[in-house]
Amino acid sequence: MSQIRSMAFLFIILVLAQAAFSGEVKNLSEEALKQRAREIHQKIVTVDTHCDTAMMLLRENWNPAERHNPALPFSGKIDLPRMKEGGLDAEFFAAFVAQGPRTEDGYAQARRKAEELIKAVKKMVENNGQLIGLGYSPEDAYRFKKQGKLTAFLGIENGYAIGRDLNLIKYFYDLGVRYITLCHTSDNDICDSSTDRQEREDKGLSEFGKQVVRECNRIGMIIDISHASDKTFYDVLSLSKAPIIASHSCTRALSDNPRNLTDDMIRALARKGGVIQICFLSAYVKTPKPNPERDKALAEFRAKYGNWRDIQDEAQRQKIMEEMQELNKKYPVELATVKDLVDHIDHVVKLVGVDYVGIGTDFDGGGGVQGCNDVSEMINVTIELLRRGYSEKDIRKIWGENFFRVFHQVEEVSKKF
Repeated sequence: MSQIRSMAFLFIILVLAQAAFSGEVKNLSEEALKQRAREIHQKIVTVDTHCDTAMMLLRENWNPAERHNPALPFSGKIDLPRMKEGGLDAEFFAAFVAQGPRTEDGYAQARRKAEELIKAVKKMVENNGQLIGLGYSPEDAYRFKKQGKLTAFLGIENGYAIGRDLNLIKYFYDLGVRYITLCHTSDNDICDSSTDRQEREDKGLSEFGKQVVRECNRIGMIIDISHASDKTFYDVLSLSKAPIIASHSCTRALSDNPRNLTDDMIRALARKGGVIQICFLSAYVKTPKPNPERDKALAEFRAKYGNWRDIQDEAQRQKIMEEMQELNKKYPVELATVKDLVDHIDHVVKLVGVDYVGIGTDFDGGGGVQGCNDVSEMINVTIELLRRGYSEKDIRKIWGENFFRVFHQVEEVSKKF
């Protein structure tokens, strides 16, 4: 009986200590909160599971080892000095492939584009070996952190890059790719997209897509369902033997966008052991306020270019992006804030617990919120988490441990094949 009393007493002490710590943190000044956040970042490994900065690396006049002023146009959201400033240790550089024709020539072009972007990331690492290393597993990120280096991981955004050739999954895995986002803004041979309803019926995962899921499980490739339709999500979840991720998505309960996950989807994802990595794209974080003039300009822009993100020619894409920047200057968007962003983390935590949520910015792919509009401001997310009473252990999980757990579980499943 005395042992039970002792354990109960210890539990009460721990609860009181936690409450005191939370209250203490909430009462800290902004400078003290920032200092506390910095201390935590020095001890943990932080990972962002999605950016599109690999495309920036194709520019001849853009050096990732230089600090670019985020206030200037075409500076990008991520470079190595700003990663250090923001306290981000590891970044997944996505080889983004725009959706093109589902033909042999289209598949060949998509594969070449993915290879080009992978090569660009590897060249960045090779040219800056004193600053960054290429990661193939979570252990690499921890090792590089001890050496004072950053980590670059590789992903592929849009399974269009593998065409209809299952062998390319292992081919890309051997090149260092560790996740594949099954689709992008349009349906492909693998599955239906959340934002392509040219055919009203959501057909979900195709027969070929089912083979892709099994092969990813066999190889140890993480399956990413960001951009996938609702039916695709449930199809993948029921078929996959390993946990899956949403590398850059938010919660539909807080922002009703088809790119986001419903509460039922988040619960199902958590039951399977997966993670939702909260995206920083403002329209996914908070439903934009009505802006008729901007809406009209955007409609004219879309009529002129269609789905410009699917345009293959890099020079043309660059020209269109410049025009889009001018449109944004003329009709500025009121960005969601870091507080709005952390509301999504809170929502997931309240729904399924702190073990199933992380960070996936989508920087250089549209991501950016007020208070964290580029990688140099990433520490502000941790400051807001501290302000809300999250513990160091919670923050460690959100900033990487949850995702790395899935990473390991995917590897373990592949060993059983």
